[in-house]
Amino acid sequence: MRTSYSALETFHQCPQKYKFQEIDKIKTPKSKEAVFGTLIHASLKYMFSPNPLFPSLDEIIAHFRQGWNAAEVAELSTEERSMYLSQGEAIMRKLYAKNPPWNYSVVDLESRFEIIVEDPKTGEAHVLAGIMDRIDKPRDDAYEIIDYKTSRKMKSQEAVDQDLQLSVYHLGLTRRWPHIDPARISLSLYYVKHNEKLSTARTSEQTEATRERILAAIREIGQRSATNDFPPQPSALCDWCGYKSICPAWKFLYQNQESEIKNQEEIQKDIEELCTLKRQGTDAAKRILELQKNIKEYMNAENLTRVFGDGGMISKTAQERYQYDFEKIKQALVAQNRMDVWEALLAPDEKKLKKMITALPSPLQEIVEEARIQTRKFEVLTVSLKKQKVAIDELEAVEET
Repeated sequence: MRTSYSALETFHQCPQKYKFQEIDKIKTPKSKEAVFGTLIHASLKYMFSPNPLFPSLDEIIAHFRQGWNAAEVAELSTEERSMYLSQGEAIMRKLYAKNPPWNYSVVDLESRFEIIVEDPKTGEAHVLAGIMDRIDKPRDDAYEIIDYKTSRKMKSQEAVDQDLQLSVYHLGLTRRWPHIDPARISLSLYYVKHNEKLSTARTSEQTEATRERILAAIREIGQRSATNDFPPQPSALCDWCGYKSICPAWKFLYQNQESEIKNQEEIQKDIEELCTLKRQGTDAAKRILELQKNIKEYMNAENLTRVFGDGGMISKTAQERYQYDFEKIKQALVAQNRMDVWEALLAPDEKKLKKMITALPSPLQEIVEEARIQTRKFEVLTVSLKKQKVAIDELEAVEET
């Protein structure tokens, strides 16, 4: 399998988006934020490229302005285009003032790499590719990998210390130049809107953990590909996703065509009735089951995971039930000299085991998880009611009485 950090990150954020993007290869227009970020990256590459001299500030500003004016950005007003242009120019001025390019020993820009990651469990070899924005050599015996971020929100130092992207870049540089001492490599995220840099490093233990995280993700992608199981994972990022109108979690809001089971107008009535019954707490179990059956059939037929109504939202999620092979788990614990876990269980107890798994080292966690046997898989509907808003004059009337 050939993949990249960005693809793995997309999979972690939303498996359904990963499928649209990496498997189905569905193209979407770039958002204004993405276009802006690309041009900032291009201007920074130009800023640190002597040809043969480093460009002046005016040349850098002109480079960004030319790129932005030529960019095609959908649904962007003249006022917004002007605001983005001003913001980009301001960012480049601040970056240039704080980072005169001649003060840095830049080894490479937009440096491409490929890592071969072998999976000892499957015997497969995977290719992990990527691009490092910048590699500096601050001292003769040290290197720094810098990745530019155009987002407004900065990560915490703890998050930077665990950042998978930087860990992948660390692997990439050590594989490219094996003579480099991995402990001499620093890793930085540079938030251009704030003109702030957050730096970290990686130990050999963290490097090995990175390899395991990559392989775990690749294995999961393989398993989900075999069953075509890539569920959407709704989040605040959905508003910036180009696949929103075709996503099972959102497309109910965009479709007008009739369903093979019920048309949208009819199912909307069922949604509203179910929300009303749930809100009222009415003892109407039989009717609720009928409504849930109708809605679930509609969602399955239309490949939806969420439907919306004025009263709330109904989500469909898959749930699985497992049993553990405790004999296999005991053998693994004995081999790892962790009988303390077995003794804590006293008797095989699945609930206790689930709570204790997270405290085990990664290899032992995997052995325990592999000892699970799926006994049941089913779908459930969850109703999320909208909060009712009461008018101020109604509240005042209540208080007066």
